[in-house]
Amino acid sequence: MEFGFSYVGLVYLLMLFLPNLLWTRCRPAGYEAAGQENRVLLVLERAGEVLTTCSVLVFRDFNLRPCSLWSLWLAASFVAMLLYEGFWIRYFHSARQMEDFYAPLLGIPMAGAVLPVAAFGLLAVYGRNPVLLTSASILGIGHIGIHLGHRRALKAGI
Repeated sequence: MEFGFSYVGLVYLLMLFLPNLLWTRCRPAGYEAAGQENRVLLVLERAGEVLTTCSVLVFRDFNLRPCSLWSLWLAASFVAMLLYEGFWIRYFHSARQMEDFYAPLLGIPMAGAVLPVAAFGLLAVYGRNPVLLTSASILGIGHIGIHLGHRRALKAGI
């Protein structure tokens, strides 16, 4: 692991945060009533957000290197981020209902929660960085867990 600024990490964070900022103004109808969030999952999500944000920026391991087979990890990670952007484009062009927010994308359930976690996990493998892998895992447990609860509440009609 090598300390230093990661411009790839910055690009990923911009791809993550910009649609989320728009979402704060375009939340799906009924999102607030989706269910009480588990406090443990909420703590894990918040900790994972901070850890992932910091680790993706302070390690230069994620910056571009000469092309090799190892670069396929970066390509897979970037594809996950592009699919995440596609999820948001589809959502913003929808009726913005809870069903739209939790609809699968290309067979990926809860794409808005799963894809960024997968992208950061794959980026960690590309960078051979256990700090980001651990951070993304913590984020995934909290973030995906919370959204599983919301989706269950939606299916139960709560």
